[in-house]
Amino acid sequence: MSSDINSSLNIGNKIKDYLKLIKPSLSIMVVFSSVLSFLLVPELREKFVNPLQMTILLALGGLLVTGSANAINQVVEKNTDAIMKRTSNRPVAAGRMSVTEGWIFAVITGTAGIFILGYFFNWQSAGLAFFSLFLYAFIYTPLKKVNAIAVLVGAFPGALPCLIGWAAGDEKLSIGGWVLFALQFLWQFPHFWAIAWIAHKDYSLAGFKLLPSEKGPTKFTALQAVIYSLLLIPVGVIPYFIGMSGLVSLIIVTVANLFMVLQCVRLYRDMEVKSARRIMFSSYIYLPVILLALLFDKL
Repeated sequence: MSSDINSSLNIGNKIKDYLKLIKPSLSIMVVFSSVLSFLLVPELREKFVNPLQMTILLALGGLLVTGSANAINQVVEKNTDAIMKRTSNRPVAAGRMSVTEGWIFAVITGTAGIFILGYFFNWQSAGLAFFSLFLYAFIYTPLKKVNAIAVLVGAFPGALPCLIGWAAGDEKLSIGGWVLFALQFLWQFPHFWAIAWIAHKDYSLAGFKLLPSEKGPTKFTALQAVIYSLLLIPVGVIPYFIGMSGLVSLIIVTVANLFMVLQCVRLYRDMEVKSARRIMFSSYIYLPVILLALLFDKL
């Protein structure tokens, strides 16, 4: 009886470690933006017999590819993760999972996810997914210790889920997909700099260079966040003018963009961690709000 209990506990712990390896909260957010972008494609019901089934398949493929990228990130950064309190309990960093096991998991999930996108949708979306995985795992991840330009490089795979979702429904990659890509691309700068501001000591200890100023949390860093949040405003009105959305979503998106600007200005004014934390939490809410607002007008 005790051996059965121990076996069950071991299986349960192994499942928990695999979940930590894919970073479920981050993966779900990535998949969410991809799925919403797919649902925003014009005439989706005419293109697919069963849109719901295809949405589930897209979510599964996206989850596998994202999980693979996150697994590679943890394998490559195992020594760095072990130093930082926030990441020290990750399975590879903590020694509960070998590097080889992490790589095997990453290869299997990445291959499966790309195959699902290519076979059930098109190879353009699969190619974009592969490019996103490669850019995140093998360019952005090591670059974080070299130069703060890593944030710019990382913003591309961070925004590509929107384009992947759009390409899955519209192989022509029309302007709507690029607008969604631009919104998510610009959103990442205040979002990520806020996180880097809060965890600056931890990141510095690990050798990460993620803030635009070498001196860390400075007025220059806060000003950059303000600039990128301001850029969201003109991009946010494009869906309305290209007929992608209506007046309701235009108002919601504009208010959300102004709110993000306000939070970034507050950081510039106060220069406090609590202001950076407000940006971080606001940015988590921002993305689903604008995507759901755009989808609302389509329904």
